[in-house]
Formats: sequence, C-alpha cells, structure tokens
Amino acid sequence: MQRRHLLAGAALGLAAAALPAAAQVAEAEEMLIPGGDPGMELYLRAKHPAAGAPRTPARTVLLLHGAEFPGSTLFDVPLAGQSWMDYIAASGFDVWCVDLRGYGRSTRPAEFAAPPEATPPLVRGEVALRDVAAAVAQIRQARGLERLVLGGWGWGAALAARFAADNPALVERLLLVAPPWIGQPAPPAGTLPGYRTLTRAAARQMLAEGAPEAERAALFPPGWFEHWADATFATDPEGMRRVPSVLRVPNGAAADARESWAAGRPWFDPARITVPSLVTVAEWDAAAPPARCLGLFQALTASPGKRFVVLDRGTHGIMLQRNRGALYQAVQGFLLEGAG
Repeated sequence: MQRRHLLAGAALGLAAAALPAAAQVAEAEEMLIPGGDPGMELYLRAKHPAAGAPRTPARTVLLLHGAEFPGSTLFDVPLAGQSWMDYIAASGFDVWCVDLRGYGRSTRPAEFAAPPEATPPLVRGEVALRDVAAAVAQIRQARGLERLVLGGWGWGAALAARFAADNPALVERLLLVAPPWIGQPAPPAGTLPGYRTLTRAAARQMLAEGAPEAERAALFPPGWFEHWADATFATDPEGMRRVPSVLRVPNGAAADARESWAAGRPWFDPARITVPSLVTVAEWDAAAPPARCLGLFQALTASPGKRFVVLDRGTHGIMLQRNRGALYQAVQGFLLEGAG
C-alpha cells in the first residue's frame, strides 16, 4: 500500500510561516512494506520538497525511533505547524521514518493479544535490526541508491550504530541522538514482561526527567505535549479503549539494556563504525547523560569527522520541547556538511 499527498501552502496552515519559502509545498509518501520476518508489515513515511530532493546518499535520511514511541509521531507530528521531518525536508532532503514492529502503525506481534506476563520481552534489538534492514532496502531500491544517512534517538540510535557497524557500505553518515552507552542503570529487578503500558502522565514525566523542578513547567509550550500525545496514543487502538488510555510498549529494548549497557557489555562496537558520526544530547537528559554519551563519542575511534554536541535547556524529550530548534540546527548542520 502506498499513498502520496501534496500538501499545499493553504493546507499547511501555520507550517507556511514556520518553514523556509522553498519548502512551503511539501510532498509526503507513506507505505506499508514487508518487515524483517513473515507476517510483519512496517509503516514507512517520507517527506521531501514537492520539486523533489536530489537522489544522493548524503541527502537521503532514515530516522529510527526509541524504545517507547513510534517514528511516525516522534518525527512527523507538527508542533507550531512544523515537524522535525518538515524541517529536514525544507533544506532539500529526502527524509524517512519507520515504525518498527510492535510500534505505531506497523504490525504488532501476536503476543500483544496475551497478558504481558505470558511472554518474554518482545522486539529485542536483534529482531528490530531485521526491520531496519527491510526499511533501508526499501529506500535504497525506491531511490536507486547504494547508501543513505542513518539516524536514531535513544534505542533507535543504538540500532542505527549497530547497523552502521555491521553494514558500513550501506551508511553514508550516522546521527546518534541521546544514545545509550555502558553505565546505563538496569531496569527494575525481576522478570520483564513481554510489554508494558505507559499513560500520558507517565510519558510526560519520562520526557521531562532530569530537568530542574523549577524548569519543568516551561519545557513544553502550551498544547505541544497534548497534541503529540493525542497522535501517539491513537496509534494503539487497544490501548485507547482503556481508562485511562495507555500506549503498549515492547520490552525488548529494556531486556537488551539489562544484558548489555547495565552489565558493561556494549550492544555494538563503536570502533567498527567508519563513517562520519554526530553524537548529540541535551544537558538535562537523565536517560542519556552527556558524560555517558561522551564515553561513546570517545570510543568512535574509526569515525572520521566525528562531532559531539551538548544542547542546553532540554531533556531526553528535547525534540518535543521549547528548545527543539537547538537539536534541529545541530543535526541539520551535520547533514549539510556532508551534502556539500
């Protein structure tokens, strides 16, 4: 299934004021593609200028979401009329996101129909990598490219880094936003269920964790979190039927964290990454503190032109917060440097 939409300036509303003039008309593509295993379908979405972006590896970007929220809402829900994908496309990039299995609009494993305690943690990293490979292959085929830029947030950064280490010929540049690294605290003791549930209140608390108490109220401009949460929680119809509504989240990433990062065993080898890499994190990020991310940056010993950027006045959820522009600009500068 594939749908293409032309979003004219009038339909974009506030986006027309937020985006550069060249991007006031943008084209979106969305499709369901076969996942990494039989029976799995992945939701894949793209944004680019209506006139088309140059089909080059340096201007083709795939973003991978973290352990809790789907890529389709994390990267492409407009806040004040503009999403992060809008911003990237505005500079002439062909930018994509994917919902991995168990997330968003992609297939949920059959185990989601059972109580969470009835199954081991779902969507481990090794499984998710098969979906990443399927998304990369689809984009490469659609655009006729050998390589693309790969990026991720949180767990998605770990997936991107592992894929780049394992497939150096397929990755042009690497974007690691708030990546995990050794020293990460372990999940609470005990057996991890197959999945867990998040309420809106829990999601907001998680995204604000680490900010000084006096700063928390100002992190999210009025209506931003609520608009994003409406779109995100709506991707789980079963969770929406509960009171209060919840988002069902696979626990595979949490199991990986327990066995790798918390145990001091990296899930990927940074020394095997041979492409230019950006590591960026917000100063108040409690899930990926700057000092820990610096350790990963220093371990990228074979990455040419690597860069480490700390962003002020933000947490793990900075992409949804008032200071998201700092993240956008740091990433865009790195992308443009490679695009020439």
